[in-house]
Amino acid sequence: MLFHPFEIAFCGYSGSGKTTLIKEVVRHLSLQHSIAYYKHGCHRFEIDREGKDSWVVRQAGADTVMIFDPEKKAVITGSGTGTLLERHAFAEHDLLIVEGLKELPLQKLLVVDSERKILDLVKSGGITNVAALIVPDDPAGYPAFGIPLFQRDTIGAIASFIETLLLDRALKERPLHGLVLAGGRSLRMGCDKALLEYHATNQLVHTAKLLQEQCSEVFISCREEQAEKYRNFGLPLITDAYLGIGPLGGLLSAQRSSPDAAWVVAACDLPFLDEATIRQLSSERNPLRFATAYRNPHSGRIEPLCACYEPKSRNRLLLRHSNGENSLAAFLNESRIMELVLQKGDALQNINDPDDQRGIHFS
Repeated sequence: MLFHPFEIAFCGYSGSGKTTLIKEVVRHLSLQHSIAYYKHGCHRFEIDREGKDSWVVRQAGADTVMIFDPEKKAVITGSGTGTLLERHAFAEHDLLIVEGLKELPLQKLLVVDSERKILDLVKSGGITNVAALIVPDDPAGYPAFGIPLFQRDTIGAIASFIETLLLDRALKERPLHGLVLAGGRSLRMGCDKALLEYHATNQLVHTAKLLQEQCSEVFISCREEQAEKYRNFGLPLITDAYLGIGPLGGLLSAQRSSPDAAWVVAACDLPFLDEATIRQLSSERNPLRFATAYRNPHSGRIEPLCACYEPKSRNRLLLRHSNGENSLAAFLNESRIMELVLQKGDALQNINDPDDQRGIHFS
């Protein structure tokens, strides 16, 4: 990954039809995804014309300039800023399509020219990480090199291949961890909600067992002063490294410990939560989005405390935290997420105080 966790390059010689093909693929993919595009050119270009305000200020010594109108924005900066700025620019999007950069170790779709000259680079190993060939005529007449071939006009098939390729990569490279949020102070309940027993075990252990069915590792999120008490249950702990900011502190602490993992979080005050709800959340997660979450039918709002947060959410959560924005619910409402329909209506009903607790019975 150079610019984005989920990127793929279209490479080929000039005149092979890369841009036309990319245009049609983007038109197709953008129906379901937010797409970013990176064009690498060998020639110099100017986005701000000589004599215009942005040009005058750049010439005077400004390193970075932003210009905008009601419909669009552009950031103009020097070539020596590295890839960090590009990564931030692309981070809001589900995937990145790169045009060019065939010399870099990106996954590539190789657009074959009519003379087939670029195939010589494939044979010699001069181009690596080629995921598929896009050819101008009948694929049956081409050596497959052990990779898929697509005819250039089969836009739907090419777009589906990209989606499958990136989703498979995301699921393979992003382990799924579970996090039981048990760090609350339980002031309204008057006792530790994590230790209440609605089932055969307390909520801490019960919720962890639900997560263990779907997650490779499961941890308890708690405050440092709770650690000794919870350690007795034999579950690994992640104590809060970000203090006084509620559930966000637990999630950020978990993400810091395993930044490449996706985290399924579940609050310990959800006694109706069941295996089917966790299984649906895990199996239907979209790793190209910031998170996957349910809309709670009781509140009508997206539920932040039974959700799957992807690795790409970390930088955005940290940025929001640095600006004093610590609400996970607000983050989900303002981000591109996968929204799921809850199958069991009461699965996300929480129990916060003794009044909520009265009359609750489980078989």
